[in-house]
Amino acid sequence: MFNIPNLFTAGNMLCGIMAIFFSFSGRIEWAAFFIFGGAILDFFDGFLARILKQQGEMGKQLDSLADMITFGLAPGIMMMVVLAYATTSPSLWHGILPDKGITLMVDTLIHPVHEDVTAAFYNWKSDLLDFEKVNWIPFTALLIPFFSMFRLAKFNIDTRQSESFIGLPTPANTIFFTAFPLLIMQFGNIPGWQHELIVQCIQPVVLIPIIVVMSLLLVAELPLFALKFKSFTWKGNEIRYIFLISCGLLIPLLLIWSIPIIVLLYLLLSFIQNTIRKKQTHEIQS
Repeated sequence: MFNIPNLFTAGNMLCGIMAIFFSFSGRIEWAAFFIFGGAILDFFDGFLARILKQQGEMGKQLDSLADMITFGLAPGIMMMVVLAYATTSPSLWHGILPDKGITLMVDTLIHPVHEDVTAAFYNWKSDLLDFEKVNWIPFTALLIPFFSMFRLAKFNIDTRQSESFIGLPTPANTIFFTAFPLLIMQFGNIPGWQHELIVQCIQPVVLIPIIVVMSLLLVAELPLFALKFKSFTWKGNEIRYIFLISCGLLIPLLLIWSIPIIVLLYLLLSFIQNTIRKKQTHEIQS
């Protein structure tokens, strides 16, 4: 049980637990960092298992259990805190608040963003004691762990997913959502177009449909390429190389904004690859 790959898997699980802890503490940016740490360990546990020839059913089960915490429960809790902040924190708004009718001046030196997130989350949590005051909107983020559970179970029994994926992988889905807390912490109280854009992106009317669509993609019958190279030649790996080159350009240019764009690019390139393959298959058959 306690071989090197399984210890990396256990480290992945611990990163997920730390992400949940920091989410509840209002430090959602640290939650995102621990999720990134879990993703790195998740990559290396499989890589080391293949290199050391220690692949087995035990490792497969441990990997799914760890992924459920780091890429299922942790992003759900993290986005629940984000929605609580979006629906209860007045510091997101400048001027007149539409639902409370008061004028607010935000002092970024007195109120760092993480303090506003913490206050908003605990205000939301305290309202749960009074059923009539409960704000149910943040609970919609729990769709992420709900569908992640089915995604992980499906992956374990689906023999079609040995070299590619059917449905969005849970790590990719989770990494997509890490952009929101990082952007909040970066631009949450800095006036400008980036502040205004992230404020609009985390409003429930925008964020809830995003959560629903991304959650459904986890279990969709959607073929997606995997970054598994049988050889390093261009032929047969065109989509993979285009994706990696695009990532290399987008990350230094757009920084945090590149995170959701990269995940969406992954979906787009997979769609293009599937379309080309279907066309080629149709031409061969005809």
